[in-house]
Amino acid sequence: MKSILLEQYQNEVRAKLQKEFGIKNPMQVPSIEKICINVGMGSYLQKLGSKDYSFVTENLTLLAGQAPVVRNSKHSVSNFKLREGMPVGMSVTLRNEAAYNFLYKLIHVVYPRVRDFRGTEGDTFDKDGNCSFGLKDHTVFPETLRTDDARKIFGLQVTVVFNTSEKAQNKRLLEEFGFPFKKSVKKTS
Repeated sequence: MKSILLEQYQNEVRAKLQKEFGIKNPMQVPSIEKICINVGMGSYLQKLGSKDYSFVTENLTLLAGQAPVVRNSKHSVSNFKLREGMPVGMSVTLRNEAAYNFLYKLIHVVYPRVRDFRGTEGDTFDKDGNCSFGLKDHTVFPETLRTDDARKIFGLQVTVVFNTSEKAQNKRLLEEFGFPFKKSVKKTS
């Protein structure tokens, strides 16, 4: 299935950004390289008092469209009751059409379902120009499995990786897609 955002990027947004920023080489126009979705399971497993994380695996598979990779600890940390080789998180990397499809779903389906959502902070870009933000509740995705157990709710962190390190250009690309950044209010005194 062709991604709506990818078609929009190829047909409209790329040319618009190239003209707006005066970029001569079309390969230098900002685009999305990949989207990384990460879930930390340390506190999740402690809340449950169990070592079964199949619920997280199933939900992450459903909302990302591909199976996650389980990340294990590299060192033992006695203060956290963590042993080497224990699962500490999961990650999924989406590229090409899958990344654009996930971003479309995030903008048009998920964010409208978040309670009291006012927009994402505009300063979520790191020094490499990548945009990172988190969601506290996985149940805002419509395809996730439901449970009555509130302890089984987990958060996830999403990082959008771009081909350029220019924060302003990358933010402009997300704005063209309709990404909901908070409007900055200038105070007058």
